[in-house]
Amino acid sequence: MPTKKTNLDKDKLNQIVIEARRSQELREQSYRGQALKLYPWICGRCAREFTHKNLNELTVHHRDHNHDNNPPDGSNWELLCLYCHDNEHSRYEETRFGSSQSHKASESIPTHNPFANLKSLLDSKK
Repeated sequence: MPTKKTNLDKDKLNQIVIEARRSQELREQSYRGQALKLYPWICGRCAREFTHKNLNELTVHHRDHNHDNNPPDGSNWELLCLYCHDNEHSRYEETRFGSSQSHKASESIPTHNPFANLKSLLDSKK
């Protein structure tokens, strides 16, 4: 009985290994896998370095913001950390749809300064 269970365990383990290798090959064929092979694992903006341990925090950014433009030489990609990637997309959305500041231009600007008399109040307490 133990030998049959051992054979089943080995078969299951072999299937897991085969599936993992197949998944790795598919990942390497993706543009992320290609970019990680082409470029050093460093954020293109803040220069943060990455290892296998934190590589999931490194993203592939499309410079022209077209996710279908994936040339094999990687000329449309740059590696960015999650924070720089979010920042880049926020900046792109602001320029694409206009910043919120342009909508508030007609509103009045606050002129009240709550600390205007602070010095005289402090001097009067002495």
